[in-house]
Amino acid sequence: MSETSPEGLRRPEAAQSPEALSLGDALKAMRETRGLSLSEVSARIKYSAVQLGYLEACDWSRLPDGVPLRGLVRNYARFLGTDVDAALKLLDDAVGPTRPRPAVTPLGARRALQQADMSPKGEPAHRTWAWLLLILVLFCVVGVYAINRGWVPEQWLVFDWLKALRS
Repeated sequence: MSETSPEGLRRPEAAQSPEALSLGDALKAMRETRGLSLSEVSARIKYSAVQLGYLEACDWSRLPDGVPLRGLVRNYARFLGTDVDAALKLLDDAVGPTRPRPAVTPLGARRALQQADMSPKGEPAHRTWAWLLLILVLFCVVGVYAINRGWVPEQWLVFDWLKALRS
Protein backbone atom coordinates (compact mmCIF):
# COMPACT_ATOMS: atom_id res chain seq x y z
CA MET A 1 0.00 0.00 0.00
CA SER A 2 1.02 3.58 -0.32
CA GLU A 3 0.23 6.59 1.76
CA THR A 4 -0.72 10.13 0.73
CA SER A 5 1.59 12.88 1.92
CA PRO A 6 0.41 16.35 3.01
CA GLU A 7 1.29 17.68 -0.45
CA GLY A 8 -1.16 15.17 -1.97
CA LEU A 9 1.62 13.06 -3.51
CA ARG A 10 1.69 9.30 -3.12
CA ARG A 11 4.63 7.86 -1.24
CA PRO A 12 5.93 4.32 -1.58
CA GLU A 13 5.76 1.98 1.44
CA ALA A 14 9.47 2.43 2.15
CA ALA A 15 8.91 6.14 2.70
CA GLN A 16 6.27 5.62 5.41
CA SER A 17 8.67 5.23 8.32
CA PRO A 18 11.27 7.99 8.35
CA GLU A 19 13.36 6.06 10.90
CA ALA A 20 13.94 3.29 8.32
CA LEU A 21 15.23 5.68 5.64
CA SER A 22 18.78 6.89 5.44
CA LEU A 23 19.50 10.45 4.37
CA GLY A 24 20.36 9.34 0.84
CA ASP A 25 17.22 7.21 0.52
CA ALA A 26 15.04 10.06 1.76
CA LEU A 27 16.56 12.59 -0.65
CA LYS A 28 16.32 10.16 -3.55
CA ALA A 29 12.67 9.36 -2.76
CA MET A 30 11.77 13.07 -2.60
CA ARG A 31 13.63 13.76 -5.86
CA GLU A 32 11.92 10.87 -7.65
CA THR A 33 8.52 11.90 -6.24
CA ARG A 34 8.99 15.29 -7.89
CA GLY A 35 9.99 13.59 -11.14
CA LEU A 36 13.49 15.12 -11.26
CA SER A 37 16.66 13.53 -12.57
CA LEU A 38 20.06 13.95 -10.97
CA SER A 39 21.20 16.11 -13.88
CA GLU A 40 18.20 18.45 -13.46
CA VAL A 41 18.92 18.85 -9.75
CA SER A 42 22.62 19.29 -10.50
CA ALA A 43 21.90 22.12 -12.92
CA ARG A 44 19.80 23.93 -10.32
CA ILE A 45 21.91 23.60 -7.16
CA LYS A 46 25.34 23.70 -8.88
CA TYR A 47 26.70 20.42 -7.49
CA SER A 48 27.73 17.66 -9.88
CA ALA A 49 25.36 14.79 -10.58
CA VAL A 50 28.14 12.44 -9.48
CA GLN A 51 28.29 14.07 -6.03
CA LEU A 52 24.53 13.93 -5.72
CA GLY A 53 24.63 10.24 -6.67
CA TYR A 54 27.23 9.58 -3.97
CA LEU A 55 25.05 11.43 -1.48
CA GLU A 56 21.97 9.40 -2.39
CA ALA A 57 24.04 6.21 -2.14
CA CYS A 58 25.44 7.34 1.25
CA ASP A 59 28.98 6.84 -0.08
CA TRP A 60 30.57 9.18 2.46
CA SER A 61 34.15 8.26 1.49
CA ARG A 62 33.70 9.94 -1.91
CA LEU A 63 32.21 13.15 -0.52
CA PRO A 64 33.96 16.05 1.24
CA ASP A 65 33.95 16.22 5.03
CA GLY A 66 32.62 18.89 7.35
CA VAL A 67 31.18 22.17 6.16
CA PRO A 68 31.18 21.41 2.40
CA LEU A 69 29.14 18.25 3.05
CA ARG A 70 26.68 20.19 5.22
CA GLY A 71 26.35 22.77 2.43
CA LEU A 72 25.62 20.07 -0.12
CA VAL A 73 22.93 18.51 2.08
CA ARG A 74 21.47 21.90 3.01
CA ASN A 75 21.20 23.05 -0.62
CA TYR A 76 19.77 19.74 -1.79
CA ALA A 77 17.16 19.65 0.99
CA ARG A 78 16.25 23.30 0.42
CA PHE A 79 15.83 22.67 -3.31
CA LEU A 80 13.56 19.68 -2.65
CA GLY A 81 11.49 21.78 -0.23
CA THR A 82 12.06 19.60 2.80
CA ASP A 83 13.04 20.36 6.38
CA VAL A 84 16.71 21.37 6.22
CA ASP A 85 17.29 20.86 9.95
CA ALA A 86 15.91 17.32 9.77
CA ALA A 87 18.18 16.54 6.80
CA LEU A 88 21.21 17.88 8.69
CA LYS A 89 20.21 15.79 11.72
CA LEU A 90 20.11 12.68 9.51
CA LEU A 91 23.53 13.67 8.17
CA ASP A 92 24.94 14.02 11.68
CA ASP A 93 23.46 10.64 12.61
CA ALA A 94 25.09 9.05 9.55
CA VAL A 95 28.59 10.56 9.60
CA GLY A 96 28.90 12.10 13.04
CA PRO A 97 28.92 15.78 13.92
CA THR A 98 29.87 17.87 10.90
CA ARG A 99 29.50 21.28 12.47
CA PRO A 100 32.60 23.44 12.31
CA ARG A 101 34.50 23.80 15.53
CA PRO A 102 35.69 27.26 16.55
CA ALA A 103 39.15 27.85 15.14
CA VAL A 104 40.28 30.04 18.04
CA THR A 105 39.92 29.12 21.68
CA PRO A 106 40.17 31.85 24.30
CA LEU A 107 43.56 30.55 25.47
CA GLY A 108 44.93 30.32 21.95
CA ALA A 109 43.55 33.65 20.73
CA ARG A 110 46.81 35.57 21.21
CA ARG A 111 48.86 33.00 19.33
CA ALA A 112 46.29 32.87 16.52
CA LEU A 113 46.48 36.66 16.16
CA GLN A 114 50.26 36.50 16.02
CA GLN A 115 50.08 33.86 13.29
CA ALA A 116 47.54 35.94 11.37
CA ASP A 117 50.12 38.73 11.15
CA MET A 118 52.47 36.42 9.29
CA SER A 119 52.33 35.60 5.61
CA PRO A 120 52.43 31.93 4.59
CA LYS A 121 56.20 32.15 4.12
CA GLY A 122 56.71 33.50 7.62
CA GLU A 123 57.42 37.10 6.64
CA PRO A 124 55.80 39.85 8.69
CA ALA A 125 52.75 41.39 7.02
CA HIS A 126 54.29 44.91 7.04
CA ARG A 127 56.71 43.95 4.26
CA THR A 128 53.88 44.22 1.78
CA TRP A 129 54.10 47.99 2.25
CA ALA A 130 57.66 47.86 0.97
CA TRP A 131 56.46 46.26 -2.25
CA LEU A 132 53.71 48.85 -2.62
CA LEU A 133 56.23 51.64 -2.11
CA LEU A 134 58.55 50.10 -4.72
CA ILE A 135 55.68 49.91 -7.23
CA LEU A 136 54.76 53.54 -6.52
CA VAL A 137 58.36 54.70 -7.12
CA LEU A 138 58.52 52.67 -10.32
CA PHE A 139 55.24 54.23 -11.47
CA CYS A 140 56.64 57.74 -10.82
CA VAL A 141 59.84 56.98 -12.75
CA VAL A 142 57.84 55.71 -15.73
CA GLY A 143 55.63 58.82 -15.56
CA VAL A 144 58.60 61.20 -15.57
CA TYR A 145 60.14 59.27 -18.46
CA ALA A 146 56.87 59.48 -20.43
CA ILE A 147 56.66 63.26 -19.83
CA ASN A 148 60.32 63.74 -20.81
CA ARG A 149 59.86 61.78 -24.05
CA GLY A 150 56.79 63.84 -24.99
CA TRP A 151 54.33 60.96 -24.77
CA VAL A 152 52.01 62.91 -22.44
CA PRO A 153 49.90 65.73 -24.02
CA GLU A 154 50.64 69.29 -22.93
CA GLN A 155 47.06 69.77 -21.64
CA TRP A 156 47.59 67.03 -19.02
CA LEU A 157 50.54 68.87 -17.46
CA VAL A 158 48.72 71.17 -15.04
CA PHE A 159 51.76 72.16 -12.97
CA ASP A 160 54.61 74.34 -14.29
CA TRP A 161 57.24 72.04 -12.80
CA LEU A 162 55.81 69.17 -14.91
CA LYS A 163 56.12 71.34 -18.02
CA ALA A 164 59.73 72.01 -17.05
CA LEU A 165 60.43 68.24 -17.11
CA ARG A 166 59.47 68.18 -20.77
CA SER A 167 62.32 70.36 -21.94
